[in-house]
Amino acid sequence: MLTILDRYILKRYLVTFLGMLMLFVPIGIMANLAEKVGKIIDNEAPLGEVIVFYGNFTLVIGNLLLPIFLFLSIIFFTSKLASNTEIVAILSSGVSYWRFLRPYLIGATLVAFLIFMMGMFIVPHASIGYNEFEYKYFKRGKQVRETTNIFNQLNENDYIYVSSFEPSRKIGYNFTFEHFDSIKQLDYKISSTNIRWIEKDSIYRLTNYVKRKLRDGVEIMETKRRLDTLFTFKIEDLTPVSYVAETKNLFELNEFIDDQKRKGASNINAYILVKYKRWALPITAFVLTIIAVAVSSVKRRGGMGLNLAFGIGVAFIYIFFDKVFGTLAEQSGFSPLLAVLIPNLLFGAFAVYMLMRAKR
Repeated sequence: MLTILDRYILKRYLVTFLGMLMLFVPIGIMANLAEKVGKIIDNEAPLGEVIVFYGNFTLVIGNLLLPIFLFLSIIFFTSKLASNTEIVAILSSGVSYWRFLRPYLIGATLVAFLIFMMGMFIVPHASIGYNEFEYKYFKRGKQVRETTNIFNQLNENDYIYVSSFEPSRKIGYNFTFEHFDSIKQLDYKISSTNIRWIEKDSIYRLTNYVKRKLRDGVEIMETKRRLDTLFTFKIEDLTPVSYVAETKNLFELNEFIDDQKRKGASNINAYILVKYKRWALPITAFVLTIIAVAVSSVKRRGGMGLNLAFGIGVAFIYIFFDKVFGTLAEQSGFSPLLAVLIPNLLFGAFAVYMLMRAKR
Protein backbone atom coordinates (compact mmCIF):
# COMPACT_ATOMS: atom_id res chain seq x y z
CA MET A 1 0.00 0.00 0.00
CA LEU A 2 1.30 3.44 -0.94
CA THR A 3 1.83 5.91 1.88
CA ILE A 4 1.66 9.71 1.63
CA LEU A 5 5.46 9.76 1.15
CA ASP A 6 5.26 7.20 -1.66
CA ARG A 7 2.53 9.10 -3.46
CA TYR A 8 4.34 12.42 -3.06
CA ILE A 9 7.66 11.20 -4.50
CA LEU A 10 6.04 9.00 -7.14
CA LYS A 11 3.92 11.91 -8.36
CA ARG A 12 7.00 14.13 -8.63
CA TYR A 13 8.84 11.28 -10.32
CA LEU A 14 6.24 10.72 -13.05
CA VAL A 15 5.25 14.37 -13.59
CA THR A 16 8.87 15.46 -13.99
CA PHE A 17 9.57 12.53 -16.32
CA LEU A 18 6.58 13.38 -18.52
CA GLY A 19 7.57 17.05 -18.44
CA MET A 20 11.07 16.10 -19.60
CA LEU A 21 9.60 14.14 -22.50
CA MET A 22 7.27 17.01 -23.46
CA LEU A 23 10.23 19.39 -23.41
CA PHE A 24 12.93 17.44 -25.21
CA VAL A 25 10.97 15.42 -27.78
CA PRO A 26 9.75 18.56 -29.65
CA ILE A 27 13.29 19.94 -29.43
CA GLY A 28 14.60 16.71 -30.98
CA ILE A 29 12.00 16.91 -33.77
CA MET A 30 12.86 20.54 -34.52
CA ALA A 31 16.60 19.83 -34.50
CA ASN A 32 16.15 16.90 -36.90
CA LEU A 33 13.82 18.92 -39.13
CA ALA A 34 16.28 21.83 -39.26
CA GLU A 35 19.01 19.40 -40.34
CA LYS A 36 16.93 17.50 -42.92
CA VAL A 37 14.59 20.19 -44.30
CA GLY A 38 16.89 20.77 -47.29
CA LYS A 39 16.73 17.11 -48.33
CA ILE A 40 12.98 17.01 -47.74
CA ILE A 41 12.50 19.95 -50.12
CA ASP A 42 15.05 18.73 -52.68
CA ASN A 43 13.51 15.24 -52.80
CA GLU A 44 9.94 16.66 -52.81
CA ALA A 45 8.78 14.48 -49.93
CA PRO A 46 4.97 14.74 -49.54
CA LEU A 47 3.78 16.57 -46.43
CA GLY A 48 1.73 13.57 -45.29
CA GLU A 49 4.78 11.28 -45.40
CA VAL A 50 6.84 13.86 -43.50
CA ILE A 51 4.22 14.08 -40.72
CA VAL A 52 4.04 10.27 -40.45
CA PHE A 53 7.85 10.09 -40.43
CA TYR A 54 8.14 12.45 -37.46
CA GLY A 55 5.45 10.52 -35.62
CA ASN A 56 7.56 7.38 -36.11
CA PHE A 57 10.69 9.38 -35.28
CA THR A 58 9.18 10.33 -31.91
CA LEU A 59 8.52 6.69 -31.03
CA VAL A 60 11.85 5.27 -32.29
CA ILE A 61 14.21 7.91 -30.89
CA GLY A 62 12.10 8.56 -27.80
CA ASN A 63 12.16 4.89 -26.80
CA LEU A 64 15.98 4.78 -27.05
CA LEU A 65 16.33 7.89 -24.90
CA LEU A 66 13.65 7.10 -22.31
CA PRO A 67 16.19 5.88 -19.71
CA ILE A 68 18.28 9.03 -20.21
CA PHE A 69 15.23 11.30 -19.87
CA LEU A 70 14.28 9.34 -16.75
CA PHE A 71 17.80 9.78 -15.34
CA LEU A 72 17.85 13.54 -15.86
CA SER A 73 14.32 14.05 -14.55
CA ILE A 74 15.13 12.18 -11.31
CA ILE A 75 18.26 14.28 -10.80
CA PHE A 76 16.21 17.43 -11.43
CA PHE A 77 13.38 16.85 -8.96
CA THR A 78 15.45 15.02 -6.32
CA SER A 79 17.98 17.88 -6.32
CA LYS A 80 15.09 20.24 -5.64
CA LEU A 81 13.98 18.03 -2.74
CA ALA A 82 17.52 18.06 -1.36
CA SER A 83 17.95 21.83 -1.76
CA ASN A 84 14.67 22.38 0.13
CA THR A 85 16.01 20.03 2.87
CA GLU A 86 12.95 17.80 2.33
CA ILE A 87 15.12 14.69 2.12
CA VAL A 88 16.87 15.57 5.37
CA ALA A 89 13.46 15.94 7.02
CA ILE A 90 12.26 12.61 5.62
CA LEU A 91 15.33 10.70 6.80
CA SER A 92 15.35 12.49 10.17
CA SER A 93 11.79 11.34 10.83
CA GLY A 94 13.03 7.74 11.07
CA VAL A 95 12.55 6.70 7.44
CA SER A 96 15.48 4.55 6.31
CA TYR A 97 17.30 5.28 3.07
CA TRP A 98 16.06 1.97 1.62
CA ARG A 99 12.47 2.95 2.47
CA PHE A 100 13.08 6.35 0.88
CA LEU A 101 14.11 4.53 -2.31
CA ARG A 102 10.87 2.53 -2.59
CA PRO A 103 8.75 5.07 -4.55
CA TYR A 104 11.68 5.59 -6.94
CA LEU A 105 11.83 1.85 -7.61
CA ILE A 106 8.05 1.74 -8.10
CA GLY A 107 8.38 4.55 -10.62
CA ALA A 108 11.27 2.77 -12.33
CA THR A 109 9.13 -0.37 -12.59
CA LEU A 110 6.35 1.57 -14.33
CA VAL A 111 8.78 3.21 -16.74
CA ALA A 112 10.60 -0.10 -17.37
CA PHE A 113 7.26 -1.72 -18.26
CA LEU A 114 6.54 1.16 -20.66
CA ILE A 115 9.99 0.76 -22.26
CA PHE A 116 9.48 -3.01 -22.56
CA MET A 117 6.07 -2.75 -24.24
CA MET A 118 7.22 0.00 -26.59
CA GLY A 119 10.49 -1.73 -27.51
CA MET A 120 8.93 -5.14 -28.06
CA PHE A 121 5.64 -4.30 -29.77
CA ILE A 122 5.09 -0.61 -30.62
CA VAL A 123 8.43 0.74 -31.83
CA PRO A 124 9.12 -2.16 -34.29
CA HIS A 125 6.05 -1.16 -36.31
CA ALA A 126 7.08 2.52 -36.23
CA SER A 127 10.60 1.54 -37.26
CA ILE A 128 9.33 0.26 -40.63
CA GLY A 129 8.05 3.67 -41.73
CA TYR A 130 10.94 5.49 -40.06
CA ASN A 131 13.66 3.53 -41.89
CA GLU A 132 11.84 3.41 -45.22
CA PHE A 133 11.54 7.21 -45.20
CA GLU A 134 15.19 7.59 -44.14
CA TYR A 135 16.48 5.49 -47.05
CA LYS A 136 14.00 6.90 -49.53
CA TYR A 137 14.70 10.60 -48.94
CA PHE A 138 17.76 11.01 -46.68
CA LYS A 139 20.07 8.11 -47.59
CA ARG A 140 19.57 7.75 -51.31
CA GLY A 141 22.29 5.67 -52.91
CA LYS A 142 23.36 4.09 -49.62
CA GLN A 143 23.36 0.32 -49.52
CA VAL A 144 20.59 -0.96 -47.29
CA ARG A 145 21.32 -4.65 -47.76
CA GLU A 146 24.05 -7.02 -48.91
CA THR A 147 23.98 -7.31 -52.70
CA THR A 148 27.00 -9.43 -53.68
CA ASN A 149 28.08 -13.03 -53.09
CA ILE A 150 24.96 -14.03 -51.18
CA PHE A 151 24.81 -17.55 -49.78
CA ASN A 152 21.92 -18.91 -47.72
CA GLN A 153 20.99 -22.24 -46.21
CA LEU A 154 17.22 -22.57 -46.53
CA ASN A 155 16.92 -25.74 -44.46
CA GLU A 156 18.92 -28.86 -43.68
CA ASN A 157 18.90 -29.96 -47.33
CA ASP A 158 18.64 -26.84 -49.53
CA TYR A 159 21.23 -24.13 -50.28
CA ILE A 160 21.07 -21.13 -52.61
CA TYR A 161 23.64 -18.70 -53.97
CA VAL A 162 23.58 -15.55 -56.16
CA SER A 163 26.64 -13.53 -57.16
CA SER A 164 24.71 -10.25 -57.05
CA PHE A 165 21.20 -9.03 -56.28
CA GLU A 166 19.19 -5.97 -57.38
CA PRO A 167 16.43 -5.32 -54.81
CA SER A 168 14.64 -2.71 -56.95
CA ARG A 169 14.24 -5.16 -59.87
CA LYS A 170 13.97 -8.24 -57.65
CA ILE A 171 16.52 -10.09 -59.70
CA GLY A 172 19.56 -12.18 -58.73
CA TYR A 173 22.43 -13.13 -61.04
CA ASN A 174 24.34 -16.43 -61.37
CA PHE A 175 21.75 -18.28 -59.33
CA THR A 176 22.47 -21.73 -57.89
CA PHE A 177 20.13 -24.03 -55.95
CA GLU A 178 21.53 -27.26 -54.44
CA HIS A 179 19.45 -30.01 -52.85
CA PHE A 180 21.07 -32.74 -50.73
CA ASP A 181 19.46 -36.03 -49.75
CA SER A 182 19.08 -37.48 -46.24
CA ILE A 183 22.68 -38.76 -46.21
CA LYS A 184 24.01 -35.34 -47.27
CA GLN A 185 24.87 -36.33 -50.82
CA LEU A 186 24.08 -33.94 -53.66
CA ASP A 187 20.75 -35.00 -55.18
CA TYR A 188 20.39 -32.30 -57.81
CA LYS A 189 21.66 -28.83 -58.68
CA ILE A 190 19.82 -26.03 -60.48
CA SER A 191 21.68 -23.10 -62.02
CA SER A 192 20.70 -20.14 -64.18
CA THR A 193 22.19 -16.86 -65.35
CA ASN A 194 19.53 -15.00 -63.36
CA ILE A 195 16.43 -15.50 -61.22
CA ARG A 196 13.64 -12.93 -61.25
CA TRP A 197 10.53 -12.65 -59.08
CA ILE A 198 7.42 -12.07 -61.22
CA GLU A 199 5.08 -10.26 -58.84
CA LYS A 200 1.84 -10.47 -60.85
CA ASP A 201 2.11 -14.25 -61.29
CA SER A 202 3.82 -14.99 -57.93
CA ILE A 203 6.44 -17.13 -59.64
CA TYR A 204 10.20 -17.18 -60.25
CA ARG A 205 11.57 -16.93 -63.78
CA LEU A 206 14.90 -18.61 -64.47
CA THR A 207 16.91 -17.71 -67.58
CA ASN A 208 19.22 -20.29 -69.17
CA TYR A 209 17.99 -22.93 -66.75
CA VAL A 210 20.15 -26.02 -66.17
CA LYS A 211 19.28 -28.88 -63.81
CA ARG A 212 21.78 -31.65 -63.08
CA LYS A 213 20.73 -34.86 -61.32
CA LEU A 214 22.92 -37.69 -60.09
CA ARG A 215 21.37 -41.13 -60.47
CA ASP A 216 23.49 -44.22 -59.77
CA GLY A 217 26.63 -42.32 -60.61
CA VAL A 218 25.18 -41.03 -63.89
CA GLU A 219 24.61 -37.29 -64.44
CA ILE A 220 21.30 -36.37 -66.07
CA MET A 221 21.07 -32.84 -67.46
CA GLU A 222 17.92 -30.85 -68.21
CA THR A 223 18.15 -27.44 -69.91
CA LYS A 224 15.65 -24.76 -70.87
CA ARG A 225 16.09 -21.25 -72.18
CA ARG A 226 13.47 -20.02 -69.70
CA LEU A 227 11.56 -21.68 -66.89
CA ASP A 228 8.80 -20.34 -64.66
CA THR A 229 8.71 -22.19 -61.35
CA LEU A 230 8.08 -21.95 -57.60
CA PHE A 231 10.46 -21.96 -54.62
CA THR A 232 9.73 -21.96 -50.90
CA PHE A 233 11.79 -18.80 -50.24
CA LYS A 234 11.00 -15.13 -50.94
CA ILE A 235 13.54 -13.33 -53.04
CA GLU A 236 13.77 -10.55 -50.41
CA ASP A 237 14.83 -13.22 -47.91
CA LEU A 238 18.07 -13.63 -49.82
CA THR A 239 19.28 -10.33 -48.41
CA PRO A 240 17.18 -8.82 -45.60
CA VAL A 241 17.48 -5.05 -45.23
CA SER A 242 20.05 -3.99 -42.64
CA TYR A 243 17.35 -2.70 -40.28
CA VAL A 244 15.07 -5.73 -40.58
CA ALA A 245 15.53 -6.81 -36.93
CA GLU A 246 14.37 -3.39 -35.73
CA THR A 247 11.04 -3.84 -37.52
CA LYS A 248 10.05 -7.12 -35.85
CA ASN A 249 8.21 -7.54 -32.57
CA LEU A 250 9.35 -9.88 -29.79
CA PHE A 251 7.96 -13.09 -31.28
CA GLU A 252 8.79 -12.25 -34.91
CA LEU A 253 12.37 -11.37 -33.95
CA ASN A 254 12.93 -14.69 -32.17
CA GLU A 255 11.64 -16.59 -35.20
CA PHE A 256 13.71 -14.44 -37.56
CA ILE A 257 16.94 -15.00 -35.60
CA ASP A 258 16.33 -18.77 -35.49
CA ASP A 259 15.73 -18.73 -39.24
CA GLN A 260 18.90 -16.70 -39.92
CA LYS A 261 20.97 -19.02 -37.71
CA ARG A 262 19.71 -21.97 -39.69
CA LYS A 263 20.63 -20.22 -42.92
CA GLY A 264 24.11 -19.38 -41.63
CA ALA A 265 23.67 -15.60 -42.04
CA SER A 266 26.99 -13.75 -41.71
CA ASN A 267 25.48 -10.75 -39.87
CA ILE A 268 23.57 -12.73 -37.25
CA ASN A 269 25.29 -10.84 -34.41
CA ALA A 270 23.60 -7.59 -35.47
CA TYR A 271 20.17 -9.20 -35.13
CA ILE A 272 20.97 -10.81 -31.77
CA LEU A 273 22.30 -7.48 -30.50
CA VAL A 274 18.96 -5.80 -31.28
CA LYS A 275 17.17 -8.52 -29.29
CA TYR A 276 19.42 -8.21 -26.23
CA LYS A 277 19.26 -4.40 -26.25
CA ARG A 278 15.48 -4.55 -26.05
CA TRP A 279 15.72 -6.71 -22.92
CA ALA A 280 18.48 -4.54 -21.43
CA LEU A 281 16.75 -1.16 -21.74
CA PRO A 282 14.18 -1.81 -18.97
CA ILE A 283 17.02 -2.93 -16.66
CA THR A 284 18.88 0.26 -17.51
CA ALA A 285 15.94 2.25 -16.14
CA PHE A 286 16.55 0.74 -12.66
CA VAL A 287 20.33 1.24 -12.81
CA LEU A 288 20.06 4.89 -13.85
CA THR A 289 17.32 5.52 -11.27
CA ILE A 290 19.58 4.34 -8.43
CA ILE A 291 22.54 6.40 -9.70
CA ALA A 292 20.36 9.50 -10.07
CA VAL A 293 18.93 9.21 -6.54
CA ALA A 294 22.36 8.55 -5.02
CA VAL A 295 23.88 11.56 -6.78
CA SER A 296 21.10 14.08 -6.20
CA SER A 297 19.79 13.16 -2.75
CA VAL A 298 22.79 14.76 -1.04
CA LYS A 299 22.72 18.54 -0.74
CA ARG A 300 25.82 20.07 -2.38
CA ARG A 301 27.26 23.53 -2.65
CA GLY A 302 26.87 23.48 -6.43
CA GLY A 303 23.20 22.57 -6.09
CA MET A 304 21.08 21.36 -8.97
CA GLY A 305 23.45 22.73 -11.64
CA LEU A 306 26.31 20.53 -10.46
CA ASN A 307 24.07 17.48 -10.22
CA LEU A 308 22.68 18.02 -13.72
CA ALA A 309 26.17 18.49 -15.14
CA PHE A 310 27.23 15.23 -13.49
CA GLY A 311 24.10 13.52 -14.82
CA ILE A 312 24.67 14.68 -18.39
CA GLY A 313 28.27 13.47 -18.15
CA VAL A 314 27.17 10.04 -16.95
CA ALA A 315 24.55 9.87 -19.72
CA PHE A 316 27.15 10.59 -22.42
CA ILE A 317 29.54 8.00 -20.96
CA TYR A 318 26.75 5.41 -20.93
CA ILE A 319 25.88 6.14 -24.58
CA PHE A 320 29.59 5.97 -25.49
CA PHE A 321 30.02 2.53 -23.88
CA ASP A 322 26.80 1.29 -25.47
CA LYS A 323 27.92 2.39 -28.95
CA VAL A 324 31.47 1.04 -28.61
CA PHE A 325 30.44 -2.43 -27.45
CA GLY A 326 27.55 -2.50 -29.94
CA THR A 327 29.95 -1.77 -32.82
CA LEU A 328 32.33 -4.48 -31.57
CA ALA A 329 29.51 -7.02 -31.57
CA GLU A 330 28.35 -6.09 -35.08
CA GLN A 331 31.74 -5.89 -36.79
CA SER A 332 34.31 -7.97 -34.94
CA GLY A 333 32.51 -11.09 -33.71
CA PHE A 334 32.35 -9.87 -30.10
CA SER A 335 29.58 -11.57 -28.10
CA PRO A 336 26.31 -9.58 -28.39
CA LEU A 337 25.36 -10.72 -24.88
CA LEU A 338 28.59 -9.30 -23.42
CA ALA A 339 28.19 -6.15 -25.50
CA VAL A 340 24.89 -5.51 -23.72
CA LEU A 341 25.90 -6.80 -20.28
CA ILE A 342 29.22 -4.98 -19.84
CA PRO A 343 27.85 -1.39 -19.88
CA ASN A 344 25.01 -2.36 -17.53
CA LEU A 345 27.32 -4.28 -15.18
CA LEU A 346 29.78 -1.38 -15.05
CA PHE A 347 27.05 1.15 -14.35
CA GLY A 348 25.33 -1.29 -11.98
CA ALA A 349 28.54 -1.50 -9.92
CA PHE A 350 28.81 2.28 -10.05
CA ALA A 351 25.18 2.56 -8.87
CA VAL A 352 25.89 0.34 -5.84
CA TYR A 353 29.02 2.36 -5.01
CA MET A 354 27.18 5.70 -5.24
CA LEU A 355 24.29 4.30 -3.19
CA MET A 356 26.63 3.21 -0.39
CA ARG A 357 28.21 6.66 -0.34
CA ALA A 358 24.84 8.39 -0.27
CA LYS A 359 23.69 6.25 2.68
CA ARG A 360 26.64 7.41 4.72
